[in-house]
Amino acid sequence: MRERLVGRMKSTKVVDKRSMWNWIDALLPADSPWTCANDRVFFDASVIWGLVGPRRIFGPLGNYGALNWFFLAGAVGPVIVYLLHRAFPSKTWIPMINLPVLIGATSYMPPATAVNYNSWLIIGIIFNFFVFRYRKLWWKRYNYILSAALDAGVAFMAVLLYFSLSMENRSISWWGTAGEHCPLASCPTAKGINLGADSVCPVVL
Repeated sequence: MRERLVGRMKSTKVVDKRSMWNWIDALLPADSPWTCANDRVFFDASVIWGLVGPRRIFGPLGNYGALNWFFLAGAVGPVIVYLLHRAFPSKTWIPMINLPVLIGATSYMPPATAVNYNSWLIIGIIFNFFVFRYRKLWWKRYNYILSAALDAGVAFMAVLLYFSLSMENRSISWWGTAGEHCPLASCPTAKGINLGADSVCPVVL
C-alpha cells in the first residue's frame, strides 16, 4: 500500500509538469511528439461547457441533441439486465453484464483511438472469458500478474521510445500510427455541407 501511495504521488507530479509544458505553446516545437490527448479533451470540454454552452451543442440549437437519450438508456439498462436475470436464472452469462463499466469505459473514447479499444477488447475476451472458463487455475495465479506486466510494458516502451525516437526527432510510420483508418472520421458534421461526388462524406440533413 505504501509503495502504491508513493508511486501515485510521483506520477501526479510528472503529469502536472507534462500538462504545464504542453499548455505553453512557446516551449513546444512545431513537430512536437507530445499531443496530450487527455489535456486537449479537457480543453475542448471547457470550451463546450463554458464558452459555447451546452444549449448550442446538446440542446435545440446544436447537432447532438439525440445524445441526451443516452441518459435514459443508462438508467434503464441495468434494470433490463436485472429483469433478464430474474426471468432466465439459468443463464450464467447475464449477471456478467456490467453496464456501468461498459458505458463508463466509453468516457475514454475522445482521447483514445480505435486501436486502443480493439486491443483492450481482444485481450479482455481472451483472458477474462476463455482463459477464465477453460483454464481457471492459470487465471487465478497469473491474470493479475499479466495485467501488471502489460501496464509496466506500456510504461517501459513509452520511456524507451521517448529516448530512442523523440529525443532524436525521429518517427516510425506504420499502420498503428496512421490514425483511425476511417475516411468518415474527418467528415463535416454541420448540416447541408456537400463535398462533391468524389467525397465519401455524406451530407447531414
